[in-house]
Amino acid sequence: MTIHSTVLITGASSGIGATYAERFAKRGHNLVLVARDKARLETLATRLRQEHAVNIEVLQADLTKVGDVETVEARLREDSKIGTLINNAGVAQSGGFLEQTGEDISQLIALNTTALARLAGAIAPRLAAAGDGAIINIGSVVGLAPEFGMSVYGATKAFVLFLSQGLNLELSSKGVYVQAVLPAATRTEIWERAGIDINSLAEVMEVGELVDAALIGFDRRELVTIPPLFNESRWETLQAARQTLLGDIRQTHAAERYQTAS
Repeated sequence: MTIHSTVLITGASSGIGATYAERFAKRGHNLVLVARDKARLETLATRLRQEHAVNIEVLQADLTKVGDVETVEARLREDSKIGTLINNAGVAQSGGFLEQTGEDISQLIALNTTALARLAGAIAPRLAAAGDGAIINIGSVVGLAPEFGMSVYGATKAFVLFLSQGLNLELSSKGVYVQAVLPAATRTEIWERAGIDINSLAEVMEVGELVDAALIGFDRRELVTIPPLFNESRWETLQAARQTLLGDIRQTHAAERYQTAS
């Protein structure tokens, strides 16, 4: 990543996004902060300008609205100073699948997947042409585990992981680094907004520790960073098993167990 390039962060008014803003401002980067709550963005921006003497722009946007997504897309396409996109904006699932309304599902997918993919799509061609830059996509360990009972949310986070891995294959040779960050339960406002008491959870990571760990992965150029995973070999084994499975797929005929007796 170009030294001191501007970083655009979505969902920057609180939690993981605000903490990323603090860390990159401390590193000397100018910022574009994106979220719905303009007042909170302005408060954060004022403090970070004073503490770190960096330039910070506030861009109010609701990324569930197509018009607002298009505004941020245009900024990512046109502003050559932006060298890093942090796709952090997201919403958690409240209740099980049977309790979700059509609007609930649409809003969750719009923010967690559609906006994320569109913003990555807006900046990627420019970064590839420049041969430099980074995209950080915030996923979740829930995307690895249907057993957690958060079907729609987990599906969106599985999408984030898949997209990040696919983008890495397409963009790494062009000088663009793509990182997927997979937190577990982290102490942010996303839980309260989903009607979940975070104090009811047995284990919760503090947001500062999560972002600092993710940035170590970023500096090491890890493709997938999972701060709460203590045994790294488990991830490596999973990836190796997936590659073996792919090698066993044949396209000419159905497997013998699916063929009728002649």
